[in-house]
Amino acid sequence: MAHDLVIKGGTLVDGTGAAARRADIGIDGDRITAVGEVDAGGAGQVIDAEGRHVTPGFVDLHSHLDAQIGWDPLMSSSCWHGVTSVVMGNCGMTFAPVRPGQAEVLAGLMESVEDIPASAILDGLSWDWETYGDYLDTIDPLPKGINAGGYVGDVALRAYVAGDASCEADFALSEDQLVQMAQLVEASMEAGAFGYSMSRSLTHRTPDGRSVPGTWSDPAEFLRIAEPLGRLGRGALECAPRYNEVDGSTSRVDEEMAWIAELSRATGRPFSFNLMQMRSMGDHYRRVLELADDANRNGAKLRPQTTPRSIGILFSLAANTLVDDLPSFAALKDRDLAGRLAGIRDPEIRARLEEEGASKAVEPFERMYLMVPSTGARYEYAPDESIARQAAARGVTPVAHYLQVLDETDGLAIANWPVLNEDFDAISELLASPVTIMGLADAGAHATQIMDASQPTFFLSHWVRDRGELTLEDAVRRLSSDTARFIGFRDRGEVRVGAYADLNVIALDGMALPLPEIVHDFPGGSPRFIQRATGIDHTIVNGVPFLEHGRHTGNLTGRLLRSTD
Repeated sequence: MAHDLVIKGGTLVDGTGAAARRADIGIDGDRITAVGEVDAGGAGQVIDAEGRHVTPGFVDLHSHLDAQIGWDPLMSSSCWHGVTSVVMGNCGMTFAPVRPGQAEVLAGLMESVEDIPASAILDGLSWDWETYGDYLDTIDPLPKGINAGGYVGDVALRAYVAGDASCEADFALSEDQLVQMAQLVEASMEAGAFGYSMSRSLTHRTPDGRSVPGTWSDPAEFLRIAEPLGRLGRGALECAPRYNEVDGSTSRVDEEMAWIAELSRATGRPFSFNLMQMRSMGDHYRRVLELADDANRNGAKLRPQTTPRSIGILFSLAANTLVDDLPSFAALKDRDLAGRLAGIRDPEIRARLEEEGASKAVEPFERMYLMVPSTGARYEYAPDESIARQAAARGVTPVAHYLQVLDETDGLAIANWPVLNEDFDAISELLASPVTIMGLADAGAHATQIMDASQPTFFLSHWVRDRGELTLEDAVRRLSSDTARFIGFRDRGEVRVGAYADLNVIALDGMALPLPEIVHDFPGGSPRFIQRATGIDHTIVNGVPFLEHGRHTGNLTGRLLRSTD
């Protein structure tokens, strides 16, 4: 039998956690049709995977590509890191349901919470839908490089049912509104949603500074709204939780975990929620893991969702810098990268910037680090690598050191300010827990602030290859079948006969991350960070080569995934 595509000679890591083995892969149409010794004779195409590992395509549980899917068929940066399927609609933030004339409200909420420019959202999407099913019907025919499915979000649901009043801290849904929201969730599930997501995070704010709808709601409301998932027997739950009180450091972990566990038990559905180490909260993550484990022994299905590296605010000379607030930088803000670089190289401007920056507090620079092109992106640092320590070693102020490194790197250095998961020992604990699940890549969100969509590349290169704390087999399982099964993506996340042919061919020793970079490819020219990778030689989506060494083949065979398929 001549196959459409054969991947020959690779070492298969099949996504189940089973031991790696030498195996060829035969593909016909969009499915895997042979695994083992496969004759490549007459094949339409052969990929030589000798010396490489073959894995399933990775499934990213936490993206905010709900808008970007409208104008970026590649859905970058996820695509460059072996991701072949993404889940949208996290943290309660979706664009449906939406009432006529309400587009600006949802776009403004998304900009405020997820740093996706509202202008790009409004210009880049047609906004010709009302229900969640209508939204899916709109994005279904759009060209896609990878697969995408999503949750229906509580924030949009509340805005649809109750309008602006839902943003008030003391607002409570009426009985009729609760019934309507539950009906909308059920209709969304019947249209193909993969579940229901919520936001409780104190950092999620409306453009005018109020908390987003649902933050202060009685958890009993979520029990009523999510009831259809239990009755239908499908769908997952997801939440950005509220672990702390308004002072930012007092824990309310036990209270938050209680309703999360109860909602999972009441519906019988799996529930994932964000979990990172936070400086202000001490070791709260250990209590969350303990309570999740206890709840799972008592009928819940909880999966705290974590990430394999720190989450940091990035600063680039091409967009946002560490000297934006200095008076002498104001004249440079409207310039492009070359113009800004010329400015900081001007002796007079440089002297003024250094003088103005000398009064900046040193303490924040103790937790900021510079990444330079010669070493690529690094996310684990020693204390003496901070901007403050490096400046002191040079005998200059942190601002003077920062400007000098920008000069030395032709403006390409990136400053990283880790704000979550700063402690890699804590990350190691989170990854070692059997209840955690991989996520929080936030692809599509925080356009000029954070770039975490590259986490699969970091996970495999850092924790598997460099530190050896995880086996390749287990790490791939966590990136593929574990996440696919949680969300309900059928026949994805494993390499086996009958599964969809979403695959990667990787060179583990060559996996690395270049620096994030600013591009202006959002509608209206809005800037965003992107980050590519090396070491992922081939990515195949639904049986067709999609990327080769990070370059698009021209094929767009991704699909909208629906829970009803």
